Amino acid sequence: MEFICYSKCSTCLKAKKYLDDNNIKYILREIKDDTPTKAELNNYVKSGIDINKLFNTSGLIYRDMKLKDKLNDMSYEDKINLLASNGMLIKRPILVDNGKVLVGFKQKEWDEYLK
Repeated sequence: MEFICYSKCSTCLKAKKYLDDNNIKYILREIKDDTPTKAELNNYVKSGIDINKLFNTSGLIYRDMKLKDKLNDMSYEDKINLLASNGMLIKRPILVDNGKVLVGFKQKEWDEYLK
């Protein structure tokens, strides 16, 4: 199981604590240093994640780039390229396990999958 996060993100810290408190083994991956590739992002979408849900809408870069106004007019390929270009544009944390992908930390959703 891979846990992709940003170590300074409070939501990521809560998710990490959740995993640790429940003795769930994972491989930690820092999203800022090791951004998911286009292929990985495509796999997340194939698993059922809406590509627009992969964007970190509360992030500074997202707001600075005014992506809220641009996403609807962007092609799928442009969105994937943009996400792969900067890990800080990607919503986090991301939990990847055997083709299942959870984006963001919603404890009920994580409970249902992990317990």
